[in-house]
Amino acid sequence: MRTAFWLAGAAALALASPAFAGDTIKIGFVSTFSGPTAVIGNDMRNSFELALDHLGRKMGGKPVEVIYEDDGQKPDIGKQKTEKLIQSDKVDFIAGYIWSNVLLASLKTVVDSQTMMVSANAGPSQLAGQLCSPYVFSTSWQNDQTPQAMGLYMNQKGIKNVFLIGPNYAAGKDMLAGVKSTFKGEVKGEEYTVWPSQLDFSAELSKARASGAEAIFVFYPGAAGVQFLNQYTQAGLKQQMPLYTAFTIDETTLPLQKENAFGVPGAQQWVNDLPNEENKRYVADYRKKYTGLRPSFYGAQSYDAAQLINSAVVAVNGDTSKKDAMKAAMEKATFKSVRGAFKFGNNHIPIQNFYLQDVVKDAEGQLSLKTVATIVENDQDRFADKCPMK
Repeated sequence: MRTAFWLAGAAALALASPAFAGDTIKIGFVSTFSGPTAVIGNDMRNSFELALDHLGRKMGGKPVEVIYEDDGQKPDIGKQKTEKLIQSDKVDFIAGYIWSNVLLASLKTVVDSQTMMVSANAGPSQLAGQLCSPYVFSTSWQNDQTPQAMGLYMNQKGIKNVFLIGPNYAAGKDMLAGVKSTFKGEVKGEEYTVWPSQLDFSAELSKARASGAEAIFVFYPGAAGVQFLNQYTQAGLKQQMPLYTAFTIDETTLPLQKENAFGVPGAQQWVNDLPNEENKRYVADYRKKYTGLRPSFYGAQSYDAAQLINSAVVAVNGDTSKKDAMKAAMEKATFKSVRGAFKFGNNHIPIQNFYLQDVVKDAEGQLSLKTVATIVENDQDRFADKCPMK
């Protein structure tokens, strides 16, 4: 079935792609730039733009044009914007995508047109497994990996049982499945909430308290993460049931979560204090260009996405019609990543370290995230063997 899917893409290429490379490198970038989660999309755009600054606003000697499209956090709108970028704007690359359900809705359009895609965040299990594609790369992770790392850390802490809470959509299901795949204790309960509209978690918190679990694991990105952490604290659970998280606390949410975020560990493959030179430059220049803001992991992954695309364009001297050569260059991952060592698995998902992060006050007295320890090294996602690419 996958072979047929790829062959269908080849048949559609003549209709969907430009015959010759143009005078500019055109990149479409789909993310969320409106509503309560716009802060994430803005951080991704900020970082992508900073990467272009560092590249001199050119790739392979050609000027770069980026067309940013707002998906409104809705799969149908994301699909429409993806179709516009590919069919009307005829972009050479497409990047971005925060939400797994938006990416999955857009995936067939991308693959059928053989447009090179770089997901800068969303990592649904299907993309790493049976729906992997020669044209699709990730500069983030597969969704399960980060919560798997937190499950390992919970084992190290001696947690015997846990209550799981997350949103009812593709990424939420992957996140809780990831924890369950590595956590050795008992899962006392599992709750999925309406996404993205539900921001009242009092019922779920009551169920967690009543379950008798000694800890809670939660995945809520963006505004939902702010609301959950505030309600968890207000309910008095912080002193009773320790909270373990993935993607709930980051530099976009900290200004609103404030001291409530102290003492709540998270797992991540990038933290702002990673000591490699590319990361030091990225963080310093981001803070300089966007006064008062700090980059988050969403931004770091978007910065790497621009660098990965550049490596492909440079490899073909700006001739983006050479798809196979660009794919081969991207698979080598020779660009300088802000996370340091970087390589791809056979499914184009990174093989990388995952770190324990904690909230601290920095030298300026501002809340920041700090790398505490390395939880797992050179981790490959658990769906790679289901990908037909070798």
